[in-house]
Amino acid sequence: MSIDLRAYQAGRSEKVADYRYFVPSFINDTWLLNDPELIQLLEVAAAAIGSLNAYSKQTPDINMFLALHITSEAVSSSRIEGTRTTIDEALLPEYEIPLERIPDWKEVTNYIAALNGAIKDLESLPISTRLLCKAHRILLNSVRGEKKQPGEFRRSQNWIGGTSLSNAEFIPPHHSLIDGLMNDLENFMHNDQIYLPGLIRIGIVHYQFETIHPFLDGNGRIGRLLITLYLVSTGMLEMPLLYLSKYLDRNKELYYEHLMKVRRENNMIAWLKYFLTAVIETSDEAASALSRLIDFRQELDLKIHSNYGRRVQSARLLINYLFENPIITVDQAKDVCSMSYKAANALVSMLHEDGILKEITGRSRNRLFRFDPYIDTFGM
Repeated sequence: MSIDLRAYQAGRSEKVADYRYFVPSFINDTWLLNDPELIQLLEVAAAAIGSLNAYSKQTPDINMFLALHITSEAVSSSRIEGTRTTIDEALLPEYEIPLERIPDWKEVTNYIAALNGAIKDLESLPISTRLLCKAHRILLNSVRGEKKQPGEFRRSQNWIGGTSLSNAEFIPPHHSLIDGLMNDLENFMHNDQIYLPGLIRIGIVHYQFETIHPFLDGNGRIGRLLITLYLVSTGMLEMPLLYLSKYLDRNKELYYEHLMKVRRENNMIAWLKYFLTAVIETSDEAASALSRLIDFRQELDLKIHSNYGRRVQSARLLINYLFENPIITVDQAKDVCSMSYKAANALVSMLHEDGILKEITGRSRNRLFRFDPYIDTFGM
């Protein structure tokens, strides 16, 4: 048996009590790719990821720049779910966040911790439901979803859209079916007996995960995190630099529309074309950002070398810290550079005057400085 994309049947509706839920078809099988436009898009998407990998190899100390990529993903992915934390807020410590915005801030910082933890776990764990449940536990720690079975598959019915089962836009499968569906999904990810390009496979996996909706809360964020984890785990992505959430947030209605088209019209082809387009545009944007970063770092290093005299070594030390922590105080600069407060203040002031740092509080004490040109390099 095999699954023909053109004749794909997404699943069936079943009734329990006074509502109907959707049961997606199993996906662990050979898939026939018989759409020329899809195959052409696949080639372009694979080339775009290849280009991104090439830029990541050309970027010195690439690990230094991952923090901002991950923070940007956390902000964009959480924004799709309704949070309103900005990139600047996500980079700040909790004591700098207005009280009413702390819940949103905490959700974003949890996502950062979940993503970092999952990437680290890939060194010792295969991508699996175990890994996803661990990330989910971190995601919901001490936030609005903390009572919704963190780290566990749901044991009750959930729904998408609307205010109840009676007016929901979509009702995922009954909780009694989740273990079987997630086992099928995990087996499909790791089934080396079938040939299927990795980008097509993870596009199908993302759709299936969002349709199963195995958790009571946090499914969207875990489902989007799954894309990057899969690409890294298979070696398609050499560094965790590709995150689709910003694209999906810009095209949110289209994103949900294509997922629903599969469920209602069996149109997996349209979803995969949308998914591959997201991969292409996001890869191109990330590669362009890395290209700008290489140029920016070279120009900045030349500027520091030419203008900072005896402060060159301290300035370079601080700049390297700023690439990982792009918002800083004078006290932090003092500790990073192992210098007096007076010397650190003079260095920060010099960087401020040169437009490398921007003061963002307007305060005379406990000021915060933003590594403006670096954050701007990524279009944030």
